[in-house]
Amino acid sequence: MERKVTAPIRKPRRVVERNIALLGDLMRFLLAEPKVLASLPSDFELVILPDDDPEMRLYNMRLLDAFARRDKPIVFARLQSSKRAHWRQAQPNLYVPIAV
Repeated sequence: MERKVTAPIRKPRRVVERNIALLGDLMRFLLAEPKVLASLPSDFELVILPDDDPEMRLYNMRLLDAFARRDKPIVFARLQSSKRAHWRQAQPNLYVPIAV
């Protein structure tokens, strides 16, 4: 039996804008690094985990728990959010868990 989060998820301030900014940084990195992009599954759930923003990290993990589809692989992307360095210097860490 699949269990989902039943407690309400508290929405961080400006959550949409913050996630879009992080996604933009990640996409610029992936487009500049085609080998990394090619190594990812063709259809997956993306979970952005900002290393320096625990509120957003927890919120995005709760969204995964509440809405992820079991038939799609998950890709976790860890990156910095508050240091608005050039996206090439951000060097996000991407993780694809192995199903067993």
